[in-house]
Amino acid sequence: MAKPLLTVVVPAYNEEPRIADSIGRLVEYLSSQPYDWDILVVNDGSSDGTVAAVRQAAAKDPRVKLLDAPHAGKGAAVRRGLLEAEGEWRFMCDADLSMPLDHIARFFAGEGGRPKHDVSIGSREAPGARRIGEPLRRHIYGRLFNYVVQAVALRGIKDTQCGFKLFSAAAVNAVFPHLLTQGFGFDVEALFIARKAGLTIGEVPIDWHYEGQSKMTLRKGALGFWEVVKVRLNDLRGRYRAVRRATEIPSPRGRGLG
Repeated sequence: MAKPLLTVVVPAYNEEPRIADSIGRLVEYLSSQPYDWDILVVNDGSSDGTVAAVRQAAAKDPRVKLLDAPHAGKGAAVRRGLLEAEGEWRFMCDADLSMPLDHIARFFAGEGGRPKHDVSIGSREAPGARRIGEPLRRHIYGRLFNYVVQAVALRGIKDTQCGFKLFSAAAVNAVFPHLLTQGFGFDVEALFIARKAGLTIGEVPIDWHYEGQSKMTLRKGALGFWEVVKVRLNDLRGRYRAVRRATEIPSPRGRGLG
C-alpha cells in the first residue's frame, strides 16, 4: 500500500470537548483534496474521553488513526507521532484548529506544489499573517518569549511556538530522534536541531484565531523560558553532536501537491 502524501499529526491531552469536531473538520477538508492523506492522533495519557472519541472517528474512517501513549508532555507526543507517521510530509496540528484548514495549502506553495523548505512553520508574525481575538497581555508575553528565543537559540525566526508545522519525512528523521525536551519548549529545540542539521526553515503567514481555552499557564510559560536556555546548554555540552548535516540526509524533499 502506497504511503500517503500527507500525515496530519494531532497531539491530544484531555481534548474530549473538541477532538471529535476537530477530526471531523480535518476529514472534511482533506477529503476534498486530490492527494492521499491520513490523520494520526497521539493521545498523551488523557484521563477523559479523548481516546473513546478518537476511536469512534477511526471506526467511521480508517484514515483516522490513534496512537495511545502514556502522559509525557506535548513534546513527547509530537515526537512520537511524527516519527511513527508514514506520510512523505508530516503536518503537526494543534487540536484546537486555530488556523483555517485551507491554509494547509500555503505550506505547499513551492514549485510543483512542493513546500519551499524542508521545515515550514506557521507564523503569526510573518508578513501577511493575522492574529484574531488575541488578548494584549498574551501577545506581549509571546513577543517577550520570542525575544529570548532569538537571543539564546534561534535568531531570525519570529514565531517558533505556533502549533502548525510541516516537516518532510527526511527532516523528521534528521531532527526528532535527537529531541530531548518533552514539554512546551520542544518547538525551539526541534527548530534548533533542524538549523544545526542545515535543513531549510521557512515561516508561512497564517490567520491565527485565539482560543480562550488555551492550556498555556504562567507556570508553563516560565518552564518554557528555562527549556530555551537548556537547548543552548545542551548544545554547549555536546548533546547534539550526533545530528547529521543535511548533505548526509537522503532525499530531503518529497512529492508535492501538484
